[in-house]
Amino acid sequence: MAVKTIGIIMNGVTGRMGTNQHLIRSILAIREQGGLPLPGGDVLLPDPILLGRSEHKLRALAEAHGLTRWSTSLDDCLRNPGDTIYFDAQITGERAEAVRAAIRAGKHIYCEKPVAADLHTALDLARRAEAAGVRHGVVQDKLFLPGMIKLRRLVESGFFGRILSVRGEFGYWVFEGDWQAAQRPSWNYRQEVGGGIIVDMLCHWRYVLDNVIAPVRSVMCRGANHIPQRVDEQGQPYAATADDAAYATFELDGGIVAQINSSWCVRVYRDELFVLQVDGTHGSAVAGLRDCKTQHRVNTPKPVWNPDVPNPIDFYAGWQAVPDNRPMPNAFKAQWELFLQHVVCDTPFPWTLREGAKGVQLAELGLQSWGERRWLDVPDLPA
Repeated sequence: MAVKTIGIIMNGVTGRMGTNQHLIRSILAIREQGGLPLPGGDVLLPDPILLGRSEHKLRALAEAHGLTRWSTSLDDCLRNPGDTIYFDAQITGERAEAVRAAIRAGKHIYCEKPVAADLHTALDLARRAEAAGVRHGVVQDKLFLPGMIKLRRLVESGFFGRILSVRGEFGYWVFEGDWQAAQRPSWNYRQEVGGGIIVDMLCHWRYVLDNVIAPVRSVMCRGANHIPQRVDEQGQPYAATADDAAYATFELDGGIVAQINSSWCVRVYRDELFVLQVDGTHGSAVAGLRDCKTQHRVNTPKPVWNPDVPNPIDFYAGWQAVPDNRPMPNAFKAQWELFLQHVVCDTPFPWTLREGAKGVQLAELGLQSWGERRWLDVPDLPA
């Protein structure tokens, strides 16, 4: 058995998502387990270099986790032949330029979504990576959540019969930043720097619906700017110019209708922050981040509408939990491991920059639908 090291440039990991999910729970977790086992018996050990703008934050993050490599220079990192993967978790508006530079340097590309602020740029990145012959992928973490894995298992088994509809609820109350600190960075609420929940979440719903239920064929979306003023990280009021809620309806292959509400202005009264219900002729399922429950048609109660008497049915009692049946690791770590294997062993990895561009396409169409107040078809991506 040989231990192979692979250098990874990790840009933007001083942010919440980059630190927690990508650095600590993915790359450092792989290191702590002794590396990633490869086919043939070898082990791959990630060697990250932290990249960002703040020397203070980078040094503190590196020291906190026993790392020695960090830099504030993208050019210096790209010149190092030992660092073969470039990962980007910056804010959306700064991603494209850095990814282009990494492609020119011959680095394999793995990045957060949205991959770009617009479809033209997203497709440009995909075409450049394809022409350069580098490996490339986009984070599509929700596909690796236990709840979505179980839901996909149900779809593939034919549990639902003919799927009729999908209803989703995502979100929570993000504090305005005055009397309690906001849980999300202020740039999320500034349209001019790529903020907005439509740009953020419709990228997720594209790959979730495409890969778990059926391909998306059309969209109608209504955005909203419910809270037009918030307070930033320095305690200063600012104009929240971006949409903070989105109410979207999608038509999928087979005539399936999907409705998903996304909101940073909703107080949660459900089991999880994200819940997706699928109804079919033979059964229904409700999936969250971790759990998934089903109700088959033979177990479906027969309610009668009568508001004049107390409800006699416990509707929650008729649902059965889907078991894990196998280990369910952190979703981000699971996809990181697949991408690392793809780079080193040429194993399949379908979640490419072109797949990421599909999410940007749906977000653009969602914004256009809101502006024009109409349904829009989702065309195939150009070559």
